[in-house]
Amino acid sequence: MYSLPQSVTVKGAAGEPIPSPFGGLTRHEVEFRRGELSLVAAGPGTGKSIFAINLALFGNMPVMYFSADSNAATQLTRATAIITGDNVREVKRKLMRDDFGDYFADLAKRWWVRFNYDARPKPKDLERDLAAYFEVFGMMPHLIVVDNITNVDGGSAQDAEGFTFGLEAMCEYLADMARQTKAHVLALHHVTGEHSDGLNPIPLSGVKGKIGRVPSVIITLHKEIDGMDGRIIHASAVKNREGFEDSSGQTFSSYDFNQANMRLTDLVLAF
Repeated sequence: MYSLPQSVTVKGAAGEPIPSPFGGLTRHEVEFRRGELSLVAAGPGTGKSIFAINLALFGNMPVMYFSADSNAATQLTRATAIITGDNVREVKRKLMRDDFGDYFADLAKRWWVRFNYDARPKPKDLERDLAAYFEVFGMMPHLIVVDNITNVDGGSAQDAEGFTFGLEAMCEYLADMARQTKAHVLALHHVTGEHSDGLNPIPLSGVKGKIGRVPSVIITLHKEIDGMDGRIIHASAVKNREGFEDSSGQTFSSYDFNQANMRLTDLVLAF
């Protein structure tokens, strides 16, 4: 039990924003704060994992990334392209030829960014790796990414109601993880069927399972394709406890997605 003045000393790092490359979201008062859970939801192929890896590699901060949805080769080539600026196809070719030595020096600078590639991890697996992270580095990560939340094996759901309840419970588990570790926990998630093409703004009601109660921030992503292999990813803050929100999804910030080096660039800053 703490008084208000005592709460100042016990809060620790909770509430501190982690570095973010997304200037447009910052201008919309969206921050990824330590000790809190956020959710990024989008249709398949829209760019959830690209959004997450760009955040994870920005600012060279301590990160634990649970990559259940993407394998090691995919994450390694994307991360290398983002860090070096090289074309991801050339990076992939070098990886397949076992000619990756030129990249080791750059990758080693991100020595406290760690990945788990289990396709179906259980909560105890997440806890094991976080305990190992603390054992190795003497601290918890500042960012924990769970990609995707539905890949975490929290027990079987027999029906739609059980599925929603399971997602709510998983969000509560991850929110508690954020509080206990003082990390920001970013969970990736899917949207309902009518929004799965990702071509239009997605409202809060479009988040699959209607699990908007627990996360402090919920961002939905949709894409714009120009027909010439160009892509813009739009990010809508449909829930934001401490800043601007528009639950309709119609207010968004925009990022150019460079499909060569996998980087997201704030469009407002680019012009």
